[in-house]
Amino acid sequence: MLKQTFINLVSEYTDSQYVINDLWFDIEKRYSSRKRHYHTLAHLENVLLELLPLRSQIENWNVLLFSLYYHDIIYSSLKANNEFKSAEHAENQLSQLSISKSEIELCKQHILATKLHEFSDHNDTNYFTDADLSILGKNWNSYRLFFLNVRKEYAFFPTYLYNKGRRKALNHFLEMEQIYKTDFFYKKYEVQAKENLQKEINLLS
Repeated sequence: MLKQTFINLVSEYTDSQYVINDLWFDIEKRYSSRKRHYHTLAHLENVLLELLPLRSQIENWNVLLFSLYYHDIIYSSLKANNEFKSAEHAENQLSQLSISKSEIELCKQHILATKLHEFSDHNDTNYFTDADLSILGKNWNSYRLFFLNVRKEYAFFPTYLYNKGRRKALNHFLEMEQIYKTDFFYKKYEVQAKENLQKEINLLS
């Protein structure tokens, strides 16, 4: 579903099968890197499945889809500029298509918003960042698999250093007035997300 959705999307902007295949190959190759354990194609598919029921409420569905495919396209656990680099890469790739500059800029804004997951004046952004964080509110077994995979992506860090950084990241979400910015995701995941985050913090302490 993930690949076909992308092909259908890009086909609205180009007739070139070469460009379509090249763009998908780039996505598939990067998200399938052996260094990735959570930020993978499976993550993209999960975000897509979270957003599909909300399609009628999204102002610009196509831009949101492009944001989905490119928001983690550049990912290194050693870098702090992944979102910026991903937005930059998205701009470079989408410039091959007949998509407006304003839509490319909107796509970049959605991607950059996944760095801090703060409230946005653009509700499409809020839906997108909420869907990106949906894993936080899943059942404990799913959440546990998520944080174990994240740990694998940071395997080169010693435990004491990783735990310190991870607790800081988890507390960032717990200190928010609310993790999920839209009513839909707030009602669906907020309570469970806070329970999961606190439980992981306890395990790290």
